Amino acid sequence: MQNRRLPNQRWEIYPELAEKAQQVASETHLSPLLAQVLLNRGIETAQEVQAFLDPESQFLPSPLEEFPDLAKSLELLEKAIANQDKIAICGDYDADGMTSTALLLRSLRWLGASVDHAIPSRMSEGYGINKRIVEEFHAEDVRLILTVDNGISAYDPIDRARQLGVKVIVTDHHDIPPQLPPADAILNPKLIPESSPYRSLAGVGVAYILAVSLAQQLGKAKGLVKPLLELFTLGTIADLAPLTGVNRRWVKRGLQLLPESQLAGVQALIQMAGVDLGSDSTSAIANSQHLNSKSNIQNQKSLKPEDIGFRLGPRINAVGRIADPQIIIDLLTTDDMGLALERAMQCEQINKHRQQLCEEIEQEAIAWCEQSQINLQQDRVLVVVQPNWHHGVIGIVASRLLERYGVPVFIGTYEDEEHIRGSARGIPEFNVFDGLQFCADLLLKFGGHKAAGGFSLPAKNLSELRSRLSTFARQCLEPQHLKPLLKIDVKADFNQIDYNLYKQIDALHPCGIENIAPVFWTSNVRAIEQQIVGKGHIKLTLSQDTGAEEKPVSELSPNFQFKTQKSKLKTLKAIAWRWRDYFPLPLRVDIAYRLRENNFNGNKIVEMELLGVRESIPAENRSVTDPVKAEFYHNQRRYTCGFFLKDSLQELRIRNPEGKVLAIEPGQKTGLLGKNREEASEIDISQPPYFNLVQAALLALDTAKKRL
Repeated sequence: MQNRRLPNQRWEIYPELAEKAQQVASETHLSPLLAQVLLNRGIETAQEVQAFLDPESQFLPSPLEEFPDLAKSLELLEKAIANQDKIAICGDYDADGMTSTALLLRSLRWLGASVDHAIPSRMSEGYGINKRIVEEFHAEDVRLILTVDNGISAYDPIDRARQLGVKVIVTDHHDIPPQLPPADAILNPKLIPESSPYRSLAGVGVAYILAVSLAQQLGKAKGLVKPLLELFTLGTIADLAPLTGVNRRWVKRGLQLLPESQLAGVQALIQMAGVDLGSDSTSAIANSQHLNSKSNIQNQKSLKPEDIGFRLGPRINAVGRIADPQIIIDLLTTDDMGLALERAMQCEQINKHRQQLCEEIEQEAIAWCEQSQINLQQDRVLVVVQPNWHHGVIGIVASRLLERYGVPVFIGTYEDEEHIRGSARGIPEFNVFDGLQFCADLLLKFGGHKAAGGFSLPAKNLSELRSRLSTFARQCLEPQHLKPLLKIDVKADFNQIDYNLYKQIDALHPCGIENIAPVFWTSNVRAIEQQIVGKGHIKLTLSQDTGAEEKPVSELSPNFQFKTQKSKLKTLKAIAWRWRDYFPLPLRVDIAYRLRENNFNGNKIVEMELLGVRESIPAENRSVTDPVKAEFYHNQRRYTCGFFLKDSLQELRIRNPEGKVLAIEPGQKTGLLGKNREEASEIDISQPPYFNLVQAALLALDTAKKRL
């Protein structure tokens, strides 16, 4: 399993609907590129575009009409508050569960309830309410239990609560099991019609509806709703909930509240995470007719989903993965700025430790894969199990391995000599939960859904698990599936990319699950500058020939009697996260990317975030029988260069004035430098001065090739 020269991807590009896109663009005054993106999302008319861009304009039914048990839940809570019966919340240790717990604690305390909480231990107990928690609550005279982000599958613990005379309200969003638990009331969007705008709620969304509905019923909603909406927004994005329906409507509103948060913990977290609030982020909302320069534009500070997804969310999740969730509960429920800053600093330190653990485990896993002679085309699944890995972060590593190798990943570590505990991540054609079910007799415990899951097993079953998972994978995966899938919206040229296009894209936010940010692609771009920055990222300057103009005869040398073509070049900056393995990229490539805004020193420019890259000309179509040669000057020295056939591959050779040759085989980061191969020394071509020399040679050869 060698490092690849380029990411091992398969590109799926939406069919171009040029005529329809132009029609939508004309009716809405959007860019045709954005019109194509909206068509790809199933938004086809001007009315649908308006509803999408301005979700607040749409009718929203009352939650009491949508959730059959909501009225009963409110009655139980209102009675418990009136009687001062003790209420206890059982949450979860992920970002959704912790923000849900904090949200209900804040609201119930605001409403005068006597309330406590508990979160099961990730390491010793695992997910969800259990009998120990139920019996401890009962011993503490709890009269009503509220589950958040769990409970829908906890039949036995909830049955035990009922036996003890404790009432239970289940608030959850996970899939419905064959047998519902015997709770007094159940709030779960999976139990309501798929057409409901509330269907996509995460656990924090269900908690938000319950809390706000209760506050409204008691006449105490004023001053409470906005802080709860902030917690809803944090939890919804961090849990990767679909940004559709009411999630899109409320998250869009919540993102505007967060920069000037009323919550001390959120202020502290934003400060510690280094989220830039120094410039206004314009939220473009279409007016009732169309979106153009005269549209109703609201200029105000607003966070983006990526600010939560990549900055705030990981700091919250890190605590649940490797530390005590109580840190987050304190952070999100305190009004004491001193305590908030203390807890936010703890989050920062824990997240740095989490990053270090992930990096170490990822490198160990990659090394194991490279040394193990695994045939992924045959196995079609990757099972990696090693001792002394932290269970709380192996799910993150599973996602990185999936991105690297393009196959479903099952990663685990030993809890003790006899037991293994693991996490799994799948690709679109492979259902993780079905794969685990296929191996159910080998496992002690498992759960999950199509894209991800968790499992435990006796260590003695590991070999059989590998074999069984491979059998299942071969039933549903073809060889062509074994590459990460990159879905691409539309082809764009560099001359179509400007700040106006970026602002129109901004109107599509919040983007996330089921409303992904637009992905563009451009063919035959040139990497004119590239360097490694940070922890293995590639920073690039890319250019594209955006057209050609004739040079008049009067500007030419007297030796020429004809007009020539001068290319119009447009350059854009780009970043490719965690692409050290692919450095340096070839000179000419096709790229897939998202657009991002850079506000460096107050200057707003549009940059690219590379998601995919492939060679512009497939290697199998290149002719090497007549190698291209060129001469060029670099640092005032003359060089010659060319591609030459060696072992059926094109080898780049660069000769200096002293007769030394630098020979580089395709895909290699090192080259041989000397007057002959026997005495040549190996050098790293990714480092100066060789990197710049190689780029200059490739540019000269590219120019020479065009002249042929």
